Amino acid sequence: MQYVAPVGVGLLYALLMSLVREPHRRRFNAVMVAGAGAAYLSGGGLGGWEFVFTAVVTYVAYRGLDSWAFIGVAWLLHTAWDIVHHVKGNPIIPFAHSSSLGCAICDPVIALWCFAGGKTPKELVAWVRGARERKGAVPGERGRSGETSAGVAGA
Repeated sequence: MQYVAPVGVGLLYALLMSLVREPHRRRFNAVMVAGAGAAYLSGGGLGGWEFVFTAVVTYVAYRGLDSWAFIGVAWLLHTAWDIVHHVKGNPIIPFAHSSSLGCAICDPVIALWCFAGGKTPKELVAWVRGARERKGAVPGERGRSGETSAGVAGA
């Protein structure tokens, strides 16, 4: 359960964030990851490196205001920082020893969603279907819509 629940939390985060309309969704997520980057400031135990990390994540999150890819990178940076804290023994929640490990499992799930463009579940399904259709397309072969893979009906 220690490994499954964080995946569920990441999926729930993406699902709930999908309710926010674009472009607000991207900008809101940039702010969220910037806040996550400062989570260890109050006692992470790495001294001045906590400030360095926070500055780096803040910059990457700022770039994320206009790019889902940067938001995904910021979540992966936070994942690495979670692992450092888990190994060092300074968890994100002081009374929950494995909280940094849980965060390190959750964050890449969110990052994957961000790398996919922060799409809603409906958009994700359409995106995956479209990718499958494009991958399996043979030049000149007709798809379900009657168009050839070249994109012109009847050609």
